[in-house]
Amino acid sequence: MGLNTAALPDFPWDSLAPLRARAEAHPDGIVDLSVGTPVDPTPDVVQERLRAASNWAGYPTTHGTAQVREAIAGWFAQRRGVPDVDPRAVLPTVGSKELVALLPSLMGLGPGDTVVFPSAAYPTYDVGAVLAGARARAADAVAEWADDPTVRLVWVNSPSNPTGAVAGVEELREVVQAARRLGAVVASDECYAELAWEEPWVSQGVPSILDPRVSEGDHTGLLAVYSLSKQSNLAGYRAAFVAGCSTLVSRLVEARKHMGLIVPGPVQDAMVAALTDPSHVVAQREVYGKRRAVLASALRAAGWRIDHSQAGLYLWSTRNEDCGESLGWLAERGILAAPGAFYGAAGGRHVRIALTATDERIASAAHRLAKSQ
Repeated sequence: MGLNTAALPDFPWDSLAPLRARAEAHPDGIVDLSVGTPVDPTPDVVQERLRAASNWAGYPTTHGTAQVREAIAGWFAQRRGVPDVDPRAVLPTVGSKELVALLPSLMGLGPGDTVVFPSAAYPTYDVGAVLAGARARAADAVAEWADDPTVRLVWVNSPSNPTGAVAGVEELREVVQAARRLGAVVASDECYAELAWEEPWVSQGVPSILDPRVSEGDHTGLLAVYSLSKQSNLAGYRAAFVAGCSTLVSRLVEARKHMGLIVPGPVQDAMVAALTDPSHVVAQREVYGKRRAVLASALRAAGWRIDHSQAGLYLWSTRNEDCGESLGWLAERGILAAPGAFYGAAGGRHVRIALTATDERIASAAHRLAKSQ
């Protein structure tokens, strides 16, 4: 069965054009906090590794170099509390979004199968189900889907985009156990895991779906998806990976060989540098932490409430009104944010405000918010 592109919705961010025009009309220019795209430099250690690897004449392998797969496994052990990732069960991907969108199709899902994802969620989980011709089902409580035999794939997103909520070990274990009773796969999108702001996640770390406390030492049916775009400012490199169940990863590798979905060789080398140098991640987190403190304080002083947001690069914010009204309020002050409705009906009274702007633009947004008090 082919990809069901005819059923795709319009790309949501295109609808922000009128609000963008209003924000751009501000005398001090727009502060664009609508998309989580990094604005800070790519770390020198990564740039140097990319330059050194630039003479790559042959084709890289779909499965990735042994070095990048070993670096990913080592990163899981050192940074995520997962000591048992097999480098053979690791696959670099061309960013994480393509993997999210294609996973249901690569798994062979279609009519009669159900893909579950959170009620406030990154739109691509839904898009992936639509492309495969499967049923998309938004649900937060395990009880909502645990008895549905059509469920074949369950998406977890922790830390969440857009809400910044973090799922604990017990919550993740409940998902895994319910999915295994159905014979379903659990795919966990974890790309903000190194950007925790509140306890216990700062000191304990954000748990992975592959954490032994969650998986019980068995990665069967489990996939962890990660991107270096956020923690390492590598959005332009399209550097990401998936790891976990060896059988599933092998199937993905075989399918992607036929599709030509390969991470460029020099990028794979750059990924090794990023994964083995935690110091730049710590430094970047400090930068975001300062921006977060400035913006959160200004929002609260202006009468906004910030919900969840324990981790990640967004403030899930509300004025207790329809998100469209909140967006208009911000646009009048030259600030562009993303409507919570982009992420499902559950987000209809929130907006997602990104931390990914320069210090100067964040300070400008805070000043404008202060003037509205």
